Amino acid sequence: MTTLSRRIFTLGAAIALLAPGAALAADKPTQIAIDWATYNPVSILLKKQGLLEKEFAKDGIKIVWVQTLGSNKALEFLNAGSIDFGSTAGSAALVARINGNPIKSVYTYSRPEWTALVTTKDSKIKTVADLKGKRVAVTRGTDPHIFLVRALLDAGLTEKDITPVLLQHPDGKTALIRGDVDAWAGLDPMMAQAEIEDGARLFYRKPEANTFGILNVREQFLKEHPDIVNRVLAVYEEARKYSLTHYDELKADFIAVTKLPDAVVDKQLKERTDLTFSKIGAPQRDAILQAGLALQKAGVIAADVDVKKNTDALLDADVQLPSN
Repeated sequence: MTTLSRRIFTLGAAIALLAPGAALAADKPTQIAIDWATYNPVSILLKKQGLLEKEFAKDGIKIVWVQTLGSNKALEFLNAGSIDFGSTAGSAALVARINGNPIKSVYTYSRPEWTALVTTKDSKIKTVADLKGKRVAVTRGTDPHIFLVRALLDAGLTEKDITPVLLQHPDGKTALIRGDVDAWAGLDPMMAQAEIEDGARLFYRKPEANTFGILNVREQFLKEHPDIVNRVLAVYEEARKYSLTHYDELKADFIAVTKLPDAVVDKQLKERTDLTFSKIGAPQRDAILQAGLALQKAGVIAADVDVKKNTDALLDADVQLPSN
């Protein structure tokens, strides 16, 4: 057993002792369905090393992994009950909650600059204002979409001033490089790949408008299995800490899944991904709230919605994380 595995086993056992009846509950799940995504590098390390499988083997609980290509897909799967845990941007989780998706945000897996507005190397587009009348690839219900809406708002424009071309993130990158669209609301690692391999330009960046990477759980699952949720988060936390001190291993796991070259992976993981956050607190709440208020101002969220109340409802989850 590796040092990391032993630490996780000990931590999981300690949490179980806090609620000794929980592990023996008759209604314990037979499986836990959780997503992995290229925008969530910690999830890739978790999956590759089988850390959750090791934690729940003693309970006879199977771990089912589902790949999600964007926050919108993770949220669709959560709403349908096909996954129990899903990784998204905080802003996307808030919009989903407002629209009736019964989820709780319980953990922060990264503080990324994973989105920017991108165009080709020879494009005449220099500013957000230059997007007026242009075709822009975007994935609705994701942080890049919300980033685009806020950027347009800051430039005195709305989505009505552009032609949104609705594509999943990988297809948006392909459409940009082919010249099918004029710009793209990008997402790493596809965005980093477009920069390095195709000379694409990030013509509008605003790191503080990228909301945190958030792990969400179905509200019903949290209500029925709070002990299970805490154990999942304990494993996530150990994996996040391990990632901080074992970059080469994280990078190797990431490359094994994505097949991307070193330079692309380093740009995403080294330059634009901060893994030092975990607990959801004031910084995460403020980033999500500000995104929600901006979307309300832009007309994406209805004027009569109480954004603050919905933010509090999204984040008000009684979960435990081990002390640092």
